[in-house]
Amino acid sequence: MECLFCAVAAGEVEAPTVYADDQVVAFLDHRPLFHGHVLVIPRRHVPTLTDLRPEEVGPYFERVRRMTAAVERGMAAKGSFVATNSRVSQSVPHLHVHVVPRNPKDGLRGFFWPRTRYASPEEAAETAARIRQALEHD
Repeated sequence: MECLFCAVAAGEVEAPTVYADDQVVAFLDHRPLFHGHVLVIPRRHVPTLTDLRPEEVGPYFERVRRMTAAVERGMAAKGSFVATNSRVSQSVPHLHVHVVPRNPKDGLRGFFWPRTRYASPEEAAETAARIRQALEHD
């Protein structure tokens, strides 16, 4: 299956582009949470954040940082929401970071999924230990 975002990066599919260089393309989301909602994608096909090469991480997120500042300034927003999905809820299997302008009382509340709590401090410690152990195998 052809990748929609690769087609956008190649100029084969039209999208309202706000920035492009040899590494990334940033364009308006076609179903924005708020006007000014931008997607920042790497030009190279990268399915998820964990597929991004280590040497690409810094340059990619520098562009995400710049786009975040531009969205806030350009949309006269008081802040922003910056997020990415990996596989679950990822509508296009090509890495993309959402940069969404935010303002107080804009109607967006917290995250889009239910929040939970750990049953105990021990459960939280066990969860943290599992993640630390996984880092050792990175």
